[in-house]
Amino acid sequence: MESWETGPTAYAGPASPARLGRTELDALATAAGPAPLWLDVLDATIRTCTEHGRPDLAGRLWQRRTQLLDPSLRVLVVGAARQGKSELINALVNAPVCGAGDDRGTIVPTVVRHAAQPTARLIRRAAADAGWPADAGPDDRLVLAPDRLADALAESLAGHPAGSIERMHADVGLPRSLLAAGLQLIDTPPLTGLAAGEKAAGRAGGTAGATAGATAALTQVRDLVTAGQADVLLYACEAGRDLTGDEIAVLAELAALLPGLAVAFTKIDYAPDWRADIEANRMRLVQAGVRATVLPTSAALRMHATRTGDGTLNDESGFPRLIAHLQALLAAKPDRLSRAAVGVLGRTVTEELAVPLRASLARQRAERGSSDATARLHEAQRRMDQLRRCTTRWQSRLADEVGDLMSDIEHDLRERTRAVIARADETFAEADPLRVWDDFEPWLREALLETGRTSLDWLSERAAWLARVVAAEFPPELGDVLPSWVPSVPGDLPQRVTGMDSPPVDRFTLTQKVFTGLRGSYGGVLMVGLVTSLTGMSLINPISLSGGALFGGKSIREEGRSLLKRRQATARAAVQRHVDEIFIGMAKDAKDSVRRVQRALRDHYTAVTEDLQDAIVESLRTAKAAADEDAAARETRARRVEQELLRLAGLQRQSLALLQAPA
Repeated sequence: MESWETGPTAYAGPASPARLGRTELDALATAAGPAPLWLDVLDATIRTCTEHGRPDLAGRLWQRRTQLLDPSLRVLVVGAARQGKSELINALVNAPVCGAGDDRGTIVPTVVRHAAQPTARLIRRAAADAGWPADAGPDDRLVLAPDRLADALAESLAGHPAGSIERMHADVGLPRSLLAAGLQLIDTPPLTGLAAGEKAAGRAGGTAGATAGATAALTQVRDLVTAGQADVLLYACEAGRDLTGDEIAVLAELAALLPGLAVAFTKIDYAPDWRADIEANRMRLVQAGVRATVLPTSAALRMHATRTGDGTLNDESGFPRLIAHLQALLAAKPDRLSRAAVGVLGRTVTEELAVPLRASLARQRAERGSSDATARLHEAQRRMDQLRRCTTRWQSRLADEVGDLMSDIEHDLRERTRAVIARADETFAEADPLRVWDDFEPWLREALLETGRTSLDWLSERAAWLARVVAAEFPPELGDVLPSWVPSVPGDLPQRVTGMDSPPVDRFTLTQKVFTGLRGSYGGVLMVGLVTSLTGMSLINPISLSGGALFGGKSIREEGRSLLKRRQATARAAVQRHVDEIFIGMAKDAKDSVRRVQRALRDHYTAVTEDLQDAIVESLRTAKAAADEDAAARETRARRVEQELLRLAGLQRQSLALLQAPA
């Protein structure tokens, strides 16, 4: 086997210390000293993670930095179950170090490294995601038999619970010149969720997006890369079938995770059309944008060629090309491979750091004008506008209601006094003022007093109602603005309603009755006497005297009725004049009272408006100052975020430049 192993037997890589004091990206282009450019970019990325409060990222990058400065090349071999992954490693080192060909498969990760003598140990780590040290304390390692490694490993793991197996890995040392150059192979348990389908099923799968199974497999690979400190990935897939859509999706993610991805198509000795199948898969990878080296291999041919010493058969196995590829990656690690790895790391890390910054900037832009200070400012402005509209409304409402109240009170007084006049007219339509005046005058005075009291009470109720109506024009959130006092309607009603003297009316005296009877009897005597004189009687006779007496009585009665009507008309006119005078006085008092109520309410609500306006103006000034301060702070934060995004963009450009740098 020694004749089949090629490559250097020793390697001394760079040991560049971290650059201290570098905080600006511009220093990367002019850096002088022994440190390569990729190391400066990585150090700047670590410092940026620390400045952004991401010690987790900084710790991972620092671990990766140590790994990149290590001259050894750790190759993580992954793949689905029964794809020839373990046989591939066994054929590379010409030793059955990995469990292949049995139902157990690879139970725990197995690190195959160079050692002067064959060694095998089962190492227990502190945690599942902890690093994989080559050396461990006596309590954390179990020596295994190298000649029966698979059985010894299975027996040792059988005594441990399932939860503790996740914190274990096997470490195998072999005296191989291929490994002596610094190459380390890591066999891994089969990836879950990537069950290899048949050839037709693989074609049907196409390049569809990753399913839940592919996502689980990708998470498993990422954990293995982190814990195993892998430098490159080697994906094993048996020839004779097409890559499934899940595998294409996983390989696309793996190509972006680590540079130098290689896809080893195993078991080409079992696939009659393996060349066409591999070329089809190569095109599928190209179409999916996956940059990977495709390597056809056959572990069976390699092992047979090793036993028989057949060089031609060894070439047909594809392993010389695989070994050459691994040696080329090992030689490229100090420069090209590390540079590409740092470029990938810088790109992914800067993108991860930029996500919360972009979200913060977008949130600040979306929340512009919606902060608490701005909300308070808008609320104060709204209250000021509301108060202005409220002031116009309550003033208009007060003026309108006062106008209506004056009209209503005048109409009410007019209707009530008309009722009094109508009752007086009814009284004097039948009664003689000379006889009923003593009873009528107290009734008239009491009726007018009652009319005035009723109107003034109603006016007081309307004044209180007016105060509530005007207060209702103020917004409820401004609080209770009703006056603490009740609008009153003072008046001198008893002094305003005075007594009424009896009107001067004509009396029908005895003398007037005698003269009225003589006038009426004279005509009757003369008329009847002329008629009776035709019969030969004298002008004055008993018949003519009787007629005169009749006519005289009639004249007295008619004159009495006429005088009564004149007295009644005179009394009605006097009562109407008296009531009108009282009405005019009470109407004036009522209007004066309404104006006093109006002035009192106007002064009260004006004072309320001024107090509210002063409070709102003060809150508006405070809110404006707070909003300006908040806007300035937001603008400052936005500028800082934009500057940090520009800084990350510069760091990302440096990382991308590493990926595009010539070999």
